[in-house]
Amino acid sequence: MKHLLFSLIAGCISFSAAAQNTSYNKALADSLGADQYGMKMYQLVILKTGSNNIEDKEKVTELFRGHMANIGKLVKEGKLIVAGPLGKNDKQYRGIFIFSVKTTEEAEALLQSDPAISSKMLEAEIYPWYGSAALPKYLEFHSQIEQAKP
Repeated sequence: MKHLLFSLIAGCISFSAAAQNTSYNKALADSLGADQYGMKMYQLVILKTGSNNIEDKEKVTELFRGHMANIGKLVKEGKLIVAGPLGKNDKQYRGIFIFSVKTTEEAEALLQSDPAISSKMLEAEIYPWYGSAALPKYLEFHSQIEQAKP
């Protein structure tokens, strides 16, 4: 019995040790707001065709310029970490954003700064999303691979 108990304790200790990440960087994890799994909550936004069908092409161009400028501003502020268009689909989904904010209310406030959304040319659905806290780190490399800006 003593031998079995010792084996069980030794097995638990070795399992516990095997589950630890030897390359863990506490300072980096803390700076990114990571939990013990290296994850954190974000707000995932699905942009879709809005209820305002604007026929004036110059107005549409102006709104999309403002949309792109707003994306750049939110990226610089560290609030927006992923943005991009979706391919054609039957749901009228146009693109996605991933905001590095904790609540849907914070995401809603950020969305109102986008002229394409405030004009109802685009509308947004917001979902809490649990993903890698390291996600913002890809932005450091994007400028090194981007030949042209949209």
